Amino acid sequence: MTQQIQERPDIQEISSKGWRILEALPRKVKEEHFRQFIAIDVDSGNYFIGDTAIEATRKAQAKYPGKVFFLGRIGYRTAYTFKGRR
Repeated sequence: MTQQIQERPDIQEISSKGWRILEALPRKVKEEHFRQFIAIDVDSGNYFIGDTAIEATRKAQAKYPGKVFFLGRIGYRTAYTFKGRR
């Protein structure tokens, strides 16, 4: 029995493709889903929208189990920000 070695995803490529797909979303989608999270399968271009990151990711995983997705937030530069004390 041979074990398949899963290829490590290229995170830079996923990020780059994901941003292009997110930026190319139709204006109507951006307006209707402003502030919602989006999980994008960069190979197919399919995207999944949810009120939370978990919801969007679970929708994507249901269709593409085991894949790595680009996660963003519609209308924002990042999905999350981290602020600490100074």
